[in-house]
Amino acid sequence: MSAPFVLEAIEVGRRFGTVQALADVTLQVRPGTVHCLLGDNGAGKSTLIKILSGALAPDAGAIRVEGAERSFGSPQDALDSGIATVFQDLALVPIMPVYRNFFLGREPVRGRGPLRRFDRALAMRTTRSALADIGIDLPDVTRPLMTLSGGQRQCVAIARAVHFGAKVLILDEPTSALGVRQAEIVLRYVGEARAQGLGVILITHNVQHALPIGDLFTVLTRGQAAGPFERAQLTSEELTRLMGGGAELDRLQQDLREDLRKVADRTGGDR
Repeated sequence: MSAPFVLEAIEVGRRFGTVQALADVTLQVRPGTVHCLLGDNGAGKSTLIKILSGALAPDAGAIRVEGAERSFGSPQDALDSGIATVFQDLALVPIMPVYRNFFLGREPVRGRGPLRRFDRALAMRTTRSALADIGIDLPDVTRPLMTLSGGQRQCVAIARAVHFGAKVLILDEPTSALGVRQAEIVLRYVGEARAQGLGVILITHNVQHALPIGDLFTVLTRGQAAGPFERAQLTSEELTRLMGGGAELDRLQQDLREDLRKVADRTGGDR
């Protein structure tokens, strides 16, 4: 029997003035799975993620966490419900050490009253351990975050979410600015988070990054959702076609072929 859904967006809608950003979108996530959310720029991905992370309220539909309907008034409400979102900018401080970033906003302290102070030793020890738990070997957690590669920074953010008890990890384009090798590293740690039982929503426009790691795939096009599709149901070409709008892409290809034919006819007629 399949595990119950840990997070659900049910027929969610959101309008900005006359623009319908989302219309009746449903997205469901089970523990221990990676659900890839794909779509081109302007498809509605950012709006949906803001709703799931508590940064934006839907105009219609419902959000459920472990079957119970929730209304998030802020990102902190979502985080308190176990929904951790790692945005593209990571919300980390590059000049601060890795261990300080790991505990940013959740600093461990020792002592009481006016003698309370940041427990540096505990923070360093916990950071090294939490990174190791998902397979990241980073002995020197005192180095500034900015000295890490882009992939390593993403992995620190992932380990942080896992350590603080996230049930669902939402990753907003984690590989968009990375090279092939660094993207592979991040995707490997996404797999580690899944292995630890988290439900993962991976937002991307890169089909080649989604297919190796995804269990389910939902495609947004102009605020409407297609899917979910299981991995076995899709090829790379089919997924790319869905992202491109299907019939619209076919019409574009037909128009381009017709234009090329006309050019060839004119060129032949001038000889």
